[in-house]
Amino acid sequence: MNSVEEFRTGIRDWLRAHLTGEFAGLKGLGGPGREHEAFAERLAWERHLAAHGWTCVGWPKEHGGRGASIEEQIAFHEEYALADAPARVNHIGEQLLGPTLIAYGTPEQKARFLPPIRAVEELWCQGYSEPDAGSDLAAVRTRATRDGDTWVVHGQKIWTSLAHESQWCFVVARTEPGSRRHAGLSYLLVPMDQPGVEVRPITQLTGTSEFNEVFFDGARTDAAHVVGAPGDGWRIAMATLGFERGVSTLGQQVGFRRELEGLIALARRNGAIADPHIRDRLVRSWSGLQTMRANALCGTEPSVAKLYWSHWHRDLGDLAMEVCGAASTVVAGEPYELDTWQRLFLFSRADTIYAGSSEIQRNIIAERVLGLPKEPRP
Repeated sequence: MNSVEEFRTGIRDWLRAHLTGEFAGLKGLGGPGREHEAFAERLAWERHLAAHGWTCVGWPKEHGGRGASIEEQIAFHEEYALADAPARVNHIGEQLLGPTLIAYGTPEQKARFLPPIRAVEELWCQGYSEPDAGSDLAAVRTRATRDGDTWVVHGQKIWTSLAHESQWCFVVARTEPGSRRHAGLSYLLVPMDQPGVEVRPITQLTGTSEFNEVFFDGARTDAAHVVGAPGDGWRIAMATLGFERGVSTLGQQVGFRRELEGLIALARRNGAIADPHIRDRLVRSWSGLQTMRANALCGTEPSVAKLYWSHWHRDLGDLAMEVCGAASTVVAGEPYELDTWQRLFLFSRADTIYAGSSEIQRNIIAERVLGLPKEPRP
């Protein structure tokens, strides 16, 4: 047995042994549109993972990780999803900020922030999007000014996942007055539990509120809590986005496969599979999923991968409504209880918007990958 298979067997056996007792009821809970489910219990589960060395598996050993290879990380995320383990609560800290600090942080920043991320003692959220600067990150207006040994932050962020549960936020802010677009931005680490920070939940189509608005009105953070040099925030922010679209998406695809298999089973039960149009769409969904996996394994350009999976998943939501037929228009219970397929349909509307809208991804592919002329800018 090679090392990757040994690693895969190890996490599979561990999950089988530990997703029991108090944690058995967490199987399948959480995930997009369902982040509210058993959050405290899922946090306890993730701390249990940490206590046994199963968080941050891809981090270098000197930073508390297992130093797992890409192949081993893929095995971890696939086995975790196949075990139907609960959705992770520390994804933003572990998969986004942690690798960013390992690559660009100072020794002091690594010593301060990496251990609490690995132990799931501090949760993080991402302060990128703004009301007038969604996927156009270079248009941010949130500003930060230096005041002695601190940065003072003013502005608003939106669509901030799990801000109401987080202790820290990494914030892209404009720190050079008069700067425009990519210049003059800085990447700041800002504590959430302080005067000057207000979090307001956003109620979504699903009736849940894992997204938030965050208002900074004189919030402060230590002068040393800037990653990279002041003014170098664009480069650091782009690196974080690259980490966001890494190997953890293989686990996401296992979830997609489970959804597709469930939809096929429903189509067989209710007879919808006899419709040639629906049958053709189910086959196309299956082949699309194989393409998605192949692209992920060969390291496809991140913008291409994001564009592909988000439209595939949104189309699956549409297909689910076709398979369900007229019943899809009636809620499962009062006042607004949704079934699995209704929630998939409604939440997948957001897939092509969050983490970089499809329009932005197409521009990136056109300009940076294909070398086409840039769009005129105002």
